[in-house]
Amino acid sequence: MPFLTEPEPPRGVALDVLPGIRRIVARNPGVMTYHGTNTYLIAVDDGLTVLDPGPDDPVHVRDILRAADTVPIRRILLSHAHRDHLGATAALQAATQAPTSGFHCAATPIFTPDLPLADGDTIAGLTAIHTPGHASDHPAFAYGGNHGAKILFSADHVMSWSSSIVNPPDGDMRAYYASLLRLLERDDTIYLPGHGPILANPRALVAEMLAHRRHREAAILCALRTAPASVADLATKLYANHNPMLKFAAERNVLAHLLKLHAEGITVENGTVWRMA
Repeated sequence: MPFLTEPEPPRGVALDVLPGIRRIVARNPGVMTYHGTNTYLIAVDDGLTVLDPGPDDPVHVRDILRAADTVPIRRILLSHAHRDHLGATAALQAATQAPTSGFHCAATPIFTPDLPLADGDTIAGLTAIHTPGHASDHPAFAYGGNHGAKILFSADHVMSWSSSIVNPPDGDMRAYYASLLRLLERDDTIYLPGHGPILANPRALVAEMLAHRRHREAAILCALRTAPASVADLATKLYANHNPMLKFAAERNVLAHLLKLHAEGITVENGTVWRMA
């Protein structure tokens, strides 16, 4: 797939992305987070909206406050409650007294948004587009700013640098397929992801991601038609990377595919082994 790369960004600096939109890349690089989580500062009439405060790191919180300078942070918005996006929320709220907002049914009991959002709700010019799959509480946000482009903050559902892990039980491959199809029906021209650089002309990558998942599913079915297999066996057969974290991600993605196929009556589980129904 035509993923993008970028040099490691400067730390502690608010980088201009588009007029009125800046990002600070958190200091949490890794095989699952690329250079780090993107925290977006979005200028609105009453001050700033912070989208995804990032990991639990007091230095990152100080970076956000320094970048805001004298402009008040009016609201803290979450794309989903994974810790690399949620972790700094409590500290940032304590420093700013800004209300939090996110999907009305959070995937973790440790976060309850002050201003819950449902699919289609709008806050500060951002419209929630529920895109479960990577996480059940994951909205993307369509931005109504006047930039001459249709902008979607795609968070971790579609990233420019890599595909996303779908990790059951909260991650759901059937939902992930449906959310990709939903995005293909839209006409957004720029994605601003949760990790990695800006993605222009995103529909081609979304279509390729969906095709890639369907190809992976076909490969799983081909293997199971030959012989029953465990999740670990299938991941070893289908994925070449042996990095322990990527191996974990591969196994969780395979399990998500198997659970989707099971829900469709195509596969069954017998202990640790899966086979065709």
